[in-house]
Amino acid sequence: MTKLSVNINKIATIRNARGGDIPNLVETAINCQKFGADGITVHPRPDERHITKKDVFDIKPIIKTEFNIEGYPSSDFIKMVLKVRPEQVTLVPDGPDVITSCAGWDTIKFKDYLKEIISVFKADGIRTSIFIDPKIEMIEGAKICGTDRVELYTEEYASNYFLNKVKAIQPYVLAAKKAIELGVGINAGHDLSLENLDFFAKNIPNLKEVSIGHALISDAIYLGLENTIQMYKRLL
Repeated sequence: MTKLSVNINKIATIRNARGGDIPNLVETAINCQKFGADGITVHPRPDERHITKKDVFDIKPIIKTEFNIEGYPSSDFIKMVLKVRPEQVTLVPDGPDVITSCAGWDTIKFKDYLKEIISVFKADGIRTSIFIDPKIEMIEGAKICGTDRVELYTEEYASNYFLNKVKAIQPYVLAAKKAIELGVGINAGHDLSLENLDFFAKNIPNLKEVSIGHALISDAIYLGLENTIQMYKRLL
């Protein structure tokens, strides 16, 4: 079964809007796992507009499933990940001024750069994943970089799902098949939701994990966190 990692950035956004410690990030992470999540994802950014560095260290001890830390591999980010030692680190190409992830890595152009960073994490026993667009050449480049997995950037699929879901998913199917051929694990994330997740999961072979935050937390406002997590799990 494909694992569900819940991204709790949006909980931190709500907390930071008011200050203080409500809603509490550690309690949220505990409950997400209690309610069936297979992992917790956080994406700290340099300006700490949602997840802070303190959050990352506070959450780590209560993880009973898997901890996935996403981020741009700046020197500070690398140092933090090596101290926390999560089960997985996902490298994204976002600059500090980007609101949310909007593109995958060019694994050919940045091959040497990524290869060096990935080797550092893998030497410390941390599984690596690279955030990429669903393109065959990017999968091939990721393999050369030495990553364990790729995370397919699914915004384009989500945007076109209601227009033509069969056409929308084709690049992802082809990318997944190439990843399988090359022995690279497959994760996916960005704008996956209760509406489009089922079709995606059923059509992407060997899909190991999806990371979902914005849609899931938004659904939880109406449906409750436990119920929402279980609804997403049933789709997987």
